Amino acid sequence: MGVANRSPAALVGPRAVWGRGLHAVAGAGAAARAPPPHSAQCQAGGGSGWRLRPALQQGLRRRRLRHLGPDTMRRVVRQSKFRHVFGQAVKNDQCYDDIRVSRVTWDSSFCAVNPRFVAIIIEASGGGAFLVLPLHKTGRIDKSYPTVCGHTGPVLDIDWCPHNDQVIASGSEDCTVMVWQIPENGLTLSLTEPVVILEGHSKRVGIVAWHPTARNVLLSAGCDNAIIIWNVGTGEALINLDDMHSDMIYNVSWNRNGSLICTASKDKKVRVIDPRKQEIVAEKEKAHEGARPMRAIFLADGNVFTTGFSRMSERQLALWNLKNMQEPIALHEMDTSNGVLLPFYDPDTSIIYLCGKGDSSIRYFEITDESPYVHYLNTFSSKEPQRGMGYMPKRGLDVNKCEIARFFKLHERKCEPIIMTVPRKSDLFQDDLYPDTAGPEAALEAEEWFEGKNADPILISLKHGYIPGKNRDLKVVKKNILDSKPTANKKCDLISVPKKTTDTASVQNEAKLDEILKEIKSIKDTICNQDERISKLEQQMAKIAA
Repeated sequence: MGVANRSPAALVGPRAVWGRGLHAVAGAGAAARAPPPHSAQCQAGGGSGWRLRPALQQGLRRRRLRHLGPDTMRRVVRQSKFRHVFGQAVKNDQCYDDIRVSRVTWDSSFCAVNPRFVAIIIEASGGGAFLVLPLHKTGRIDKSYPTVCGHTGPVLDIDWCPHNDQVIASGSEDCTVMVWQIPENGLTLSLTEPVVILEGHSKRVGIVAWHPTARNVLLSAGCDNAIIIWNVGTGEALINLDDMHSDMIYNVSWNRNGSLICTASKDKKVRVIDPRKQEIVAEKEKAHEGARPMRAIFLADGNVFTTGFSRMSERQLALWNLKNMQEPIALHEMDTSNGVLLPFYDPDTSIIYLCGKGDSSIRYFEITDESPYVHYLNTFSSKEPQRGMGYMPKRGLDVNKCEIARFFKLHERKCEPIIMTVPRKSDLFQDDLYPDTAGPEAALEAEEWFEGKNADPILISLKHGYIPGKNRDLKVVKKNILDSKPTANKKCDLISVPKKTTDTASVQNEAKLDEILKEIKSIKDTICNQDERISKLEQQMAKIAA
């Protein structure tokens, strides 16, 4: 069939994708219209059979302009209060410098943040470690600064408990999950003893995620393709999903009330699972056809948002409805970079921030009920590529400056906060930017959730700012020392947690008292050493002055 008889669609060439603009399409169209160099038409200066009529050329031009991308979307004026959101990196003196960020080959964010602390996975010899810094401790971090270093293998993932700002969980290559209690004012000595060690995985643990509404419920996923849900308060594995994934799990996300989880795995499937019934609710094969890692997260309305790669290695994002996973609600292509896109979601504003590993930019989109459902807002760009990224919960933001998001970008030897702001002239509290958000209070106890109850997060107002309250200590009461180690291959039934007995409570109190006395002694020793050091320095100064 001659070129003159082909349909306009055959001459359009590759579809324009986000990040490339329309030049690629124009070039592809021109290449499709050009005659072969050895043809008679080309040698004769081109014949009429190779030229498109003006009407067809105009039609092709219209079709090219229909493709969505940052270039074209900027021309479309859509009413949104987040259209002018802009990002700004803080000054150098407000960064955390001289940090040896981990080089382990694992696609996690390497950073976790809450309103009190920032935790960063770092390089460590002889095991795994991570830093825990109070937010105000900016500037150069001394190499001798204490770390959390109880793992025998590199740490792969960390996550702060949403109901206690001093409790953090870590997963490691040593196949264990550890839960740590950080002192209220930060670390003065390196922390080597966790509150509890959770053993049940047979291979390295790359994912840890706390339940959003139930206290002391923690999920872990490992390279043994198993997901275990723990009651941290007793140190037991109560749910073991070890036969639902045939390949490595890339990520796990809870939904808003913690009744469902969604997973993305190496077999290119996105699964939505009811963990208590231990059944798959919805599933999509080849959500993204590329071989590179995917990510899947729940949105507040119950839909699932995914990032991945096409067969041509173009980065994609997609939106899915659980009731019909056959076709996506929206599917957009972005660019051809090979960094994994890490999505960070704000349920209060319905904004998704996409941070690519190795990228030097953060793209952000607004999710709405109007087509095309995923609306491009803007891109924050910088010079340095990011090794990882931390995301501050809403209650840790400065509402007086109209701050709607704060990221902690990891460089090779630095952590740099980036603030996202909505420009407003008024100094009053902006109700539309700060609806009531999830607070630190748990809506359920672990026992209630394992028995089948669900509850939405308990919301708080940010009108007068968030003031962190006193966190209660995490206490672990094990049923029996022989039952403390769960069997990795066995599906555990839902177990009701026993009441605390007087004897167990007294033993626990004695252990806690010993721990406090040890900490007091170590602090006294530190003070004595510092006094001696100060006196020596004063003597040296006196000698110099004399």
